[in-house]
Amino acid sequence: MADPATYRPAPGEIPDSPGVYRFRDEHGRVIYVGKAKSLRSRLANYFQDVANLHPRTQTMVTTAASVQWTVVSTEVEALALEYSWIKEFDPRFNIKYRDDKSYPYLAVTLADEFPRVQVMRGAKRPGTRYFGPYAHAWAIRETVDLLLRVFPVRTCSTGVFKRAHQQGRPCLLGYIDKCSAPCVGRITPEDHRALAQDFCDFMAGDAAKFTRRLTQRMRDAAAELDFEQAGRLRDDIAALERAMERNAVVLADGTDADIFALVGDELEAAVQVFHVRDGRIRGQRGWVVEKVEDATDADLVERLLEQVYGAEQSADTTQRGVTGDARAVPREVLVPVLPTDVDQVQAWLTGLRGARVDIRVPQRGEKRELAETVRRNAEHALALHRTRRAGDLTTRSQALREIQEALDLPSAPLRIECYDVSHNQGTFQSASMVVFEDGLARKSEYRHFSIRGAEGEGARDDTEAMHEVITRRFRRYLAERATSGDVELDLDEGGSDDDAPLRSGPVDPSTGRPTRFAYPPNLVVVDGGQPQVAAAAAALAELGIDDVALCGLAKRLEEVWLPGEDYPVILERSSEGLYLLQRLRDEAHRFAISSHRKRRSKGMTVSALDAVPGLGPARSAALLKHFGSLKRLRLASVEEIASVQGMGARTAATVVAALRTDARPDAAPGGADDEASAAEGVGVNTGMLGS
Repeated sequence: MADPATYRPAPGEIPDSPGVYRFRDEHGRVIYVGKAKSLRSRLANYFQDVANLHPRTQTMVTTAASVQWTVVSTEVEALALEYSWIKEFDPRFNIKYRDDKSYPYLAVTLADEFPRVQVMRGAKRPGTRYFGPYAHAWAIRETVDLLLRVFPVRTCSTGVFKRAHQQGRPCLLGYIDKCSAPCVGRITPEDHRALAQDFCDFMAGDAAKFTRRLTQRMRDAAAELDFEQAGRLRDDIAALERAMERNAVVLADGTDADIFALVGDELEAAVQVFHVRDGRIRGQRGWVVEKVEDATDADLVERLLEQVYGAEQSADTTQRGVTGDARAVPREVLVPVLPTDVDQVQAWLTGLRGARVDIRVPQRGEKRELAETVRRNAEHALALHRTRRAGDLTTRSQALREIQEALDLPSAPLRIECYDVSHNQGTFQSASMVVFEDGLARKSEYRHFSIRGAEGEGARDDTEAMHEVITRRFRRYLAERATSGDVELDLDEGGSDDDAPLRSGPVDPSTGRPTRFAYPPNLVVVDGGQPQVAAAAAALAELGIDDVALCGLAKRLEEVWLPGEDYPVILERSSEGLYLLQRLRDEAHRFAISSHRKRRSKGMTVSALDAVPGLGPARSAALLKHFGSLKRLRLASVEEIASVQGMGARTAATVVAALRTDARPDAAPGGADDEASAAEGVGVNTGMLGS
């Protein structure tokens, strides 16, 4: 591990000009490429005290053995050179956006004598017009199948084309009028090329021209009493309209834009982009990126735009020579946050397109709604990526082994429990316990806790709440391990049977199943740093439990804290063990919030029926369901109330008396409180349920 001071250049040697710099390791490999408005100021940031740098930046500067730079005239030139070097050297510490799959394009080979329409993947070829990318190849084929009725362009392979030419007989598509059969001379090369160009124009968004043309021809045929031809043209128009429906209009003003969304955490991010041309979504693609360098969302967006449009530049230049109007860079680029150097990126994209390009964050209207749709797609892509990663048996085994080695455990932690606390400024304090066994969530073992505190009014802070949760969970474990038979314990851990007596002992004799806290975990994880870990460790020590490992995961830098240690354990950024701990923490956080929201909703909902003597939650819900609101219930007679299933004449009289003497100032008959109570009354008395 190198000391940055050994290769730090003298301050006077570094020019105060725009440029691009490269960090190299001891073997001469480029490990990081960056750009700067001022090379002197930017490089000075890397050579400060290493302890003040972000952990990922620390790793980079201590891995490097030298630094070089190149001065350029403008910041836009620096941006272009930075992209070129990242592409050339593939530095390990630069952010890399890699496709999570190979996206298909609809391609028209205009460079061929007889252009062909086909689905293509991979690198773009010279002389080919591309549309997309699309999410699925089958969607392209369905659209092409509709359009071949109107634009019967060749779709066959070179081998099929040559064989048909030699035999003098077209393929099946030629017989069913979905190919103009240039292989047997039914159409001249010039006419076939014009047909392919019309196909490209339609796909590029100029659909109205063709529908108007076909509509006029249909009317002319009908006027000449050629109804058979008019019927065929009518069907052609319907085919074009169905094809346009597949590319749904999302922006009425014919906008050309690329809309980006970014969703992620400290280590990974999912990116989605919708390509909108002429107001229609023409394609979609996505990436999942690992955050190698220390970067903000603005930095990620800047790197993303560089790589997306830089990669399209060479292919787009070739296409312009063929088609005259194909451009990969649209008029608008809509992003979740503006890039760090938005003016330079905008100038660079303007140079690529040859016309002004606007980069902005959509604030309102249809574009804002579409950006939200793209963001939801990015969330789904990240969740899918995590699910696939977590579902692999080899990966789970590796994760458990890495946790065992990092925490110096005697064996792999096959059962891990994670705890988190959620509240709203100290009110409605709730905690969660989630369980992972063999690296997978065991949702039947999840539990909710209602925090009480020393005086029954809640805990003073998160550490006291964590101490209470750990104490209650393991006190129950000790009781179930030490006793056999029926025991009443006042612990209220949540779940669907809070008010019922719980069987103690490892196995419930009535069902033969393990009781709720029968098994101890191999590892307890708490959401937090040193204070939360210390509170949990104190709770375990007070109960005399010394055979359960404990750690905490601090969210800011994803540090793993152990009891009694002054420094955290740092797992590798790409560690499967760290990824598993993150999933545990995130799941515990989600479950704690759901419990807190249920308690808050219940605590903030007040119904006049709660005060009626002898009226339980089931009959209250039945009354509200039958009458629809408290207003109608107040106007009902004793006989009408008694007719509800489960109600008797005496209880009905009690309800009428209670509701008509209710003098709450905020419960005026017929007011908004009545309707709110009716809408929420069914949930007033429902208990918190575990997953």
